[in-house]
This record gives sequence, structure tokens and C-alpha cells, in this order.
Amino acid sequence: MEKTMMIKRKPSLSFLHHSQRSGRLPYNQRVTWRDNSGLTDGLEQGVDLVGGYYDAGDHVKFGLPMAFTVTMLSWSIIEYSEYIAGAGELEHAMEAIKWGTDYFIKAHTSPNVLWAEVGDGYTDHYCWQRPEDMTTSRQAYKIDENNPGSDLAGETAAAMAAASIVLRKTNPHYSHLLLHHAQQLFEFGDKYRGKYDESIGVVKNYYTSVSGHEDELLWAAMWLYKATDNHRYLSYVIDNADSFGGVGWSITEFSWDVKFAGIQVLASQLLTEEKHKKYKDVLEKYQSKAEYYICSCLNKNNGTKHNVRFTPGGLLYVRQWNNMQYVSSGAFLVSVYSNLLQKLEQKNLKCHGGEVTPHELFQFTKSQVDYILGFNPLNMSYLVGFGPNFPKRVHHRGASIVSYRENKGFIGCTQGYDNWYGSTDPNPNIVVGALVGGPDHNDEFTDKRGNYMQTEACTYNTSPLVGIFAKLNYLENMVSHASY
Repeated sequence: MEKTMMIKRKPSLSFLHHSQRSGRLPYNQRVTWRDNSGLTDGLEQGVDLVGGYYDAGDHVKFGLPMAFTVTMLSWSIIEYSEYIAGAGELEHAMEAIKWGTDYFIKAHTSPNVLWAEVGDGYTDHYCWQRPEDMTTSRQAYKIDENNPGSDLAGETAAAMAAASIVLRKTNPHYSHLLLHHAQQLFEFGDKYRGKYDESIGVVKNYYTSVSGHEDELLWAAMWLYKATDNHRYLSYVIDNADSFGGVGWSITEFSWDVKFAGIQVLASQLLTEEKHKKYKDVLEKYQSKAEYYICSCLNKNNGTKHNVRFTPGGLLYVRQWNNMQYVSSGAFLVSVYSNLLQKLEQKNLKCHGGEVTPHELFQFTKSQVDYILGFNPLNMSYLVGFGPNFPKRVHHRGASIVSYRENKGFIGCTQGYDNWYGSTDPNPNIVVGALVGGPDHNDEFTDKRGNYMQTEACTYNTSPLVGIFAKLNYLENMVSHASY
């Protein structure tokens, strides 16, 4: 089937982050069906943890996916700021970053203490309530010297370092503050090593760090190098390349948990600068692993176990639960690598299954975006609020219950389940810009609130797409203007 679909992709993706905001909402809140929530977060522990984001359709604030969301939103702006600005969304995207980093500053209460989670999945999942009515536990959990969490400290450091780059021109004092926190968090994570889910047991069923903490430490050091140009951080990435798996792991996913492919692409970018020539040997090892990942997404590695599967309709398929997160992060890395190849001498990507041009790489990214936006066997847009046919029963507590601004009458835990969760009616509120979990391996999708593997949306699904949508929007405007 010839993929020539022309879809206007003006990105309204930062709307999603407004839907997921916790805390006291500002006057310019774009999603008007939400109101203030979680205003006593941290009170029991004597610390102010108001703010931040709910990661998905529930009301726990999980630090690791929240930080990855901010890192990826920042990277999107770093790569594609001119296109995002051209679409009129740069200020909104920067606000979305700052909403996250404001919270991280609060959560980092001393050099070796980082609050990792507010609320717990067990009580939260027994309730179906609007965030404004929350009656579930708001217990807060932290990592410190005795309860380490190098993965969480590393990812939060990466988020703050990446955000500091984005905000440097518009808010230099704040950018400097973010760097200060990022450097402290990196030192903390590096000195007191361990996985955060071994220190905080309640997170195990939700965001277990399967990949360990070495990838996050490399990831943080890489972002700190980009933000500071301090060779100490580059030396860390080079010296630990082998022992931390940076040049050892051949990976076929990039996610809130597994950062290796992202690190490998960032390391590859360093090859474009003369000043990194003395590290060429190690950087090229990182690059070869980056290319393994990119080739796996294109189904051009040798053997099926070295490639990502595709659905019959052409969507990357990594696993059953919330597969779209891997599609958006994969599409982003392939797009970034396409840009990089144009700057390198090598020009084409050499996979086992043949050479690939930068244009072909970008066409792959476009094919994944087209699928997301409705060019698929079901003609379903998996981006909520886009097109005539998108999921109407997103697994999202706030969206599925009448807006607090319309009806301030209290809705309890079981009342929410009885009156709203099981309803076959569409959600009364639309989570615009949310990318749901998506179809199964056969391109099949069931739009039911209870089908959370497919209908729940997460902040980190959307963040990698902001820049890509903006670039595609720009390119299609160019085409439409040229055709007049």
C-alpha cells in the first residue's frame, strides 16, 4: 500500500501535560476540565511535594517516568526547536518542562535526598476518582544515602541537565539552578549506588528498573556533558563505556527504563566535532550499538531475535502493554539519527540487510507517525483528540468522570467505579494529545476503559513526538504551499 497520506500535524501535544498536572493550576491552564489537586502532597513528611505530573490515568506521582518525560521533552526541543517554534508551541513545551523541573527542585530537599514517589499504586488502584476528589494515600517515599536509587537520581539529573539547555536563553538564572541540582544528583547517584526499587518496594509492581542503574548514570553524565561542556562528565561516559554496558549492550528498545540506545545515539553525535577526535575509538563503539538499535527498528539486522517485530499494518511492536511508548521513542531516535547521518562523512547507515539513506530513515519515522494518526487497518487515530476516529474511552480517571468544574459534588472511590468506570459511554472529557497504549500485534484495538493495556495513555508516550510532529507539520506546509 503506497503511503502518501497527507495529515496536518500541528502539535497540540503539550495539552496532554496540562491534563496530567498535579498541584495548583495556573491561570493559563489550557485543559479547562481539570482543577487543583494534591495540594497537601508531602505534608505528612514535612516537605512540600505539591506539583509535578501524574504519569498516566491514575494519581500516583512516580519519579522515574516523570523525569524521563521531561528529559525526552527537552531533547525534542533541543533537536527540533525551530519547528516547534514555527508551529507556535515552543513556549507551551517549555512551560511543560518547567512544570516538571519545578517539582524536581522541591523533591531534591538536600544533596543526598530525593523524594521518589507520592501516593501508592495499591490504594490508588482501588479507587476510581477525579484527582480533585482524591481520598487515597499520599504517602511519600524517598531515596537517600541508606536507601540508594542511582537510576532515579541519574534520570532526574539527566532531566534537569537537559532542561537547563532548553531554558538557558530565556531563563538563565533558573537554568543555572537546574544544573546545580543535576550535578548534585549525579554525584549522589554515583557515590551511593543501587536500584531505587530495592529501596522503595511499593514501586516494584509499577516501574521496576529492570535495566539496573548503570544506563541512567551514563545517561546523566552524557546530558551533563552536553549542558556544561565539562570533560569530567565525558570522561565518565568514556571510562565506564564497557563496564556499564554502554558499548556492550545491543538493545532493541528505548524507554523510561532502558536508556542504552539513547546514550548510544547521543555519543554518536559527538563524532561530528573535532574536539572529540581523541575519543573516536570508544565513541565509534557506542555508534555501532546505536546503529544496531536503528537497524533493528528497520528490520535490517541479521535474524529475527535482533529485530523489532512489526504488526501486519507496519507498526513497531515491542510488547503487549503500552506498546506505543516504544513506537514514539523509536521513531524519535531514528529521526535524530537521520539528521546525524547528514552531518557525518559516512552518510548512509550500513545494516546487515543493506544500506539505508537518511531520507529512508526519516520516511520510516513518518510511517510510524502516519500509523499513529490513522493510516492503519482500523483507520483509528491513537492520538486522542486528533481526527474523526480516536479512542473515546481512555483509561483515565479524570477524563472518564464529569469535570470537577461542572460538578463539584464529591465522588467517592466506589461511586466512581459504579457510575463511571463501567459505563459504555464515551468519556465526558477528552485528554487531547494523549497517545494511548495502542493496538495489539495484529493491529486490533478495543476501545474500552477497562482495557488499560491498550487505552491508557502515559506522559512519556507523547514527549518524544513533539519535535517530530512539528517537523512533519513544517514539511507538509512547505508541500502545500508549493502546490498552490
